[in-house]
Amino acid sequence: MVDEGLIRAIGAANFHPDRLADIISFNRMAPAVNQIESHPYFQQAEAQGYMELRGVTMESWVPFGEGCEGMFEQPVLAEIGRAHGKSVAQVILRWQPQRGIVCIPKSVHRERMEENFDVFDFELSEGEMTRIAALDRRATFFFDHRDPAQVERQSKRILDV
Repeated sequence: MVDEGLIRAIGAANFHPDRLADIISFNRMAPAVNQIESHPYFQQAEAQGYMELRGVTMESWVPFGEGCEGMFEQPVLAEIGRAHGKSVAQVILRWQPQRGIVCIPKSVHRERMEENFDVFDFELSEGEMTRIAALDRRATFFFDHRDPAQVERQSKRILDV
């Protein structure tokens, strides 16, 4: 398809560094982007480092962690937001790109969409970035792609639909 001019880039989703290494090693084209779970509680710094090394842009899936574990009330994020006159969501949407991560938040509410765009008039300090980095629990909220039992359960649900 590349030779025929039908595509200029490919993307991946949920590829851990080892699987990303496979696709890069055995194909002529590396993915331009890899969309993986990333939010303040699961930051995936090691995966991001590997992607940067290989020229793959990290895209955050669920940048707000779907609000799990009180994400929108998280005290550190709320305090940083107050210091900038911003919401927790806006702090997260500023934090991800400052780390070099693309994030595309989902919303069907116009006011939230407008709020999501209003994140380019402030910058988080190094100290604030460090405080957010300390929130990392290094564990998924949703689905562990490296757990064979979870993969089999998920596959069954998809095949049964």
